[in-house]
Formats: sequence, structure tokens, C-alpha cells
Amino acid sequence: MSQLPILSSNEILSVLIRIGYSVVRQRGSHMRLQHNDSNTYHPITVPAYKEIDRSLLRKILRDIPMSVDDFLKWYKEI
Repeated sequence: MSQLPILSSNEILSVLIRIGYSVVRQRGSHMRLQHNDSNTYHPITVPAYKEIDRSLLRKILRDIPMSVDDFLKWYKEI
């Protein structure tokens, strides 16, 4: 398993948008995203921070569900 980098919310959002998520609403500093196939995927919340810690990014990936290696492949394509 690869180590996750510390990323900003914009970098994480760009990956999530590429895999089919879109921002549904924002309340304060938290954005709510929903997948185009809402029957299969659950909505997720991403904080709008300059830096998102590795542990929080790992939690977001668990909620998607997506492996760390798959996320890094999508991230490298940006």
C-alpha cells in the first residue's frame, strides 16, 4: 500500500469529480458530494481546507469505497 500525500480539498475534489461525484451543497467549510449513480454510492462530505490530513483522506476513501492505489492513479492523471 502506498502512502497518501497531504492534499488540499481542491485536489481531492478534482479526483472525485472525475470519478463521477458532484458537489450538491456547501454549508460553511464542508462540501457535500453525491455520485451520479446515487443508488449504488453514498453521499460523502469533504471539508474545504488548505490541507487535509492523511487520516481524513483515508476515511474519505473508505466511504467512497476506493483503494489508496486507485486514488493515486487518478490523482497522477490530473
